[in-house]
Amino acid sequence: MPDASAPSRKPSRAVAVWGVLGVGLLLLQAVVRLTPIALEPFLHGGLTPLQAVVYAGWVATSLYSEGYRGFQKAFVPRTVARAFHLPSIGRPLLAAFAPAFCMGLIHATRRRLITSWTIVFAIVAAVVLVRRLPAPWRGVVDGGVVAGLLYGLVALALAFRRALRGAVPVYPLDLPGA
Repeated sequence: MPDASAPSRKPSRAVAVWGVLGVGLLLLQAVVRLTPIALEPFLHGGLTPLQAVVYAGWVATSLYSEGYRGFQKAFVPRTVARAFHLPSIGRPLLAAFAPAFCMGLIHATRRRLITSWTIVFAIVAAVVLVRRLPAPWRGVVDGGVVAGLLYGLVALALAFRRALRGAVPVYPLDLPGA
């Protein structure tokens, strides 16, 4: 006899895949856009020894603060947990906007909404400010950002793979009314 849960499992998995894939594509788009700028100081030989030390230090700082603490310890487990919870809500509109749901930009507690949207606006402001930096400093800053984003992408892919195998992260979902 076929498993009665099988038909509902495929849409559930598809919604989770859409949510995490959408988030991953947003991160990947930023990496692709910023990598040439981050590599520019090396390609044009424009770094003094002091600037090279600052570059390396900034990359290390970004790997820890953005990659490890920001992505691996907070953003990724919340994103994957929300992705796998989304199908149980049963709202097609939320499923359509699964990446935004997974990032806590919609259908979340007031605190999560404020935090998530504040981060989005802070990133936009940082992008505007960093674009105004002269060479090679823009490349230095973007080098750290690319390193942190790549760390986040790898952490997201690994956590998602584990979740597909049944090990969904246990993390506060920050759902409204919860």
